[in-house]
Amino acid sequence: MDQTRKKISNLLRRAGVQRPPVPVEKIAELLGLDVRYSPSADDVSGALIRKGKELIIGVNSYHHPNRQRFTIAHEIAHFVMHKAWHLHVDEDFCINRDGSNGREEVEANRFAAELLMPVELIQADVARFNNVDDSAVSWLAGRYRVSTQAMQIRLTNLGYIAPF
Repeated sequence: MDQTRKKISNLLRRAGVQRPPVPVEKIAELLGLDVRYSPSADDVSGALIRKGKELIIGVNSYHHPNRQRFTIAHEIAHFVMHKAWHLHVDEDFCINRDGSNGREEVEANRFAAELLMPVELIQADVARFNNVDDSAVSWLAGRYRVSTQAMQIRLTNLGYIAPF
């Protein structure tokens, strides 16, 4: 995870991120990725596509904006960490038409969580609370523009709340 955290810190620094929410579209642009929104089947979250010299992240426009942000972060992860792709379609982040495996999907999800909810920013924000309860989780989720479930998982993984 240290290498992943270093890559993310570098991306955040390049994008000038000092507070949430993390501008994932700007980060995609810095990497040369064009983010495009299009209606898709509900079970398709996004895709990473190389079309000639174009690098595209396709995002399901029907999904909630927080889900779209996670999709963009997830596809950035595939681009940064899993270079051996040509077409990568994410159907609920688990079934892939490019032959990638479950390990890569877990890595991409972890990368996305780390990118959207960087540990340094989370630590500073959690310090505002005496107790990280449901209202704190809800406030943090809104601040970071992620789902409450994503924030709960992140806070659990960082040891701020007990596993649910």
